[in-house]
Amino acid sequence: MIQLFLTRLSVPKLICAGAILSLPLLGPAGCSAVLKGSAVSQTAARPSVQWQPPQKMPLPVDTVSKAAKVPPEVLANLQSLTLEQIVDIALRNNPDTRTSWASAVAAAAKLNSEKGAWLPSFDVQANANKSQGSVAAGRFSFNQFTYGPSVSLNYILFDFGKRGADIDAARQAMYSRNFTHNSTLQNVVLLVETAYFKYLNAKALFQAEETSFKEARENLEAAEQRHKAGLATIADVLQAKTTVSQAQLGLQDVEGRIKTIRGALATAIGLDANVEYDVGFLPNELPVNLVSETVDNLIAQAESLRPDLAAAGASVREAEANVLSKNAERLPSIALSGLIGRDYFNSRDRYSNNKRAGVALSFPLFSGFSMENDVLEAQAEAEAARGRFKSLKNRVVLDVWTSYYTMKTASQRMETSKDLLASATESHQVALERYKAGVGSMLELLAAQSTLENARALEVMARTDWLLSIAQLAHDTGTLWTYEETAGGFKTGQPEKEEQK
Repeated sequence: MIQLFLTRLSVPKLICAGAILSLPLLGPAGCSAVLKGSAVSQTAARPSVQWQPPQKMPLPVDTVSKAAKVPPEVLANLQSLTLEQIVDIALRNNPDTRTSWASAVAAAAKLNSEKGAWLPSFDVQANANKSQGSVAAGRFSFNQFTYGPSVSLNYILFDFGKRGADIDAARQAMYSRNFTHNSTLQNVVLLVETAYFKYLNAKALFQAEETSFKEARENLEAAEQRHKAGLATIADVLQAKTTVSQAQLGLQDVEGRIKTIRGALATAIGLDANVEYDVGFLPNELPVNLVSETVDNLIAQAESLRPDLAAAGASVREAEANVLSKNAERLPSIALSGLIGRDYFNSRDRYSNNKRAGVALSFPLFSGFSMENDVLEAQAEAEAARGRFKSLKNRVVLDVWTSYYTMKTASQRMETSKDLLASATESHQVALERYKAGVGSMLELLAAQSTLENARALEVMARTDWLLSIAQLAHDTGTLWTYEETAGGFKTGQPEKEEQK
């Protein structure tokens, strides 16, 4: 009867019946949900329709404090932050640095776990068994209950270097993660330095626009005085007023950009955009001849210090160690095993002691060609890792080459812009004196003023570009260069190389 029932019951109904039996609260609606739970119902209805997630999809809990970690000494000095303090705040609060550091910690734990293969393993067991049987064609039956503890030992004596290869692979993975962490730190520093120098550039442009606005007002006053004296027409006054209005609009535009860039810098370092803080000003004098090394020396320095290149090299060594490990899996291994235990029979008065020790040889003969394919996979991964390393090395050379000549160009532009600013300042002063003396025209004065305004902006931009190029060159060569505002120069900090034991 039961067989007949199961034969007539369809598979979906059987599944639904099992669900109702195991979960009585489902009821008919639950049964319907089970029946309709096809693969299509769990995806988008059609290829052209967007998938809608469940209404109450759980989100990961953010265990990181949202408040930025700012040292107390920095909080007391928010109105005059230095670049070093800003970088320090950013490194404390940037989520990328926490992620890369946690990844390095995980790799270190993995290395310690792999080192445990060199030590023996001990297992403590407690067994309880009840057996019932008969002998002699059922004429004698017995019931027996046995229980007792045991301690087992297992220790690999020889495995053709598999443990050593696994440990070496884990060590190289740890080196790669740590170098990646160093690279993340330098990327954050470059990001903050770029935002910082752009903020200084905006403040310097604001000062330049203020000076241009004052000069425009001075030109307007000269035109009005000449007009009152009957030496100039109203056209001169109107042209001067137009220039004042244009200078005022430029001043307002730069003032708005300052607030925007200031908020972006605050966000980059982990502060709220509305936090009241400020930094210094764009330096007037910069060490143009700071970098005296040749591009070849800088390339060699980058190949030695770039943490991302070192991480790629460690990944190559990790992949090569994996090849050795997979090859060792195809070879025999020798292990020592032992056991000490006691079995009690029905009561604690009857027992037997068990002791066992032995050496086992294990030799994999055939595993469905999985080991052979594992070796091929490891070899291909190693070749891919070598290709990535070579590609990154070529890119490092190109990065240093590009940033080096960008810095050289910025140095030349800074010197040229200073000469341009000096000549434009003198030309404007001469034009103003000529206009006041009645031998120059308003068009000549306004042209000189426009040239001076552009020269100021170019000179500010040249200083900013030089600072940005220095920061980029420092990043591309693998060093951390920061501006020492108190000393008026730059300092270079190179990360210490980790000893690879």
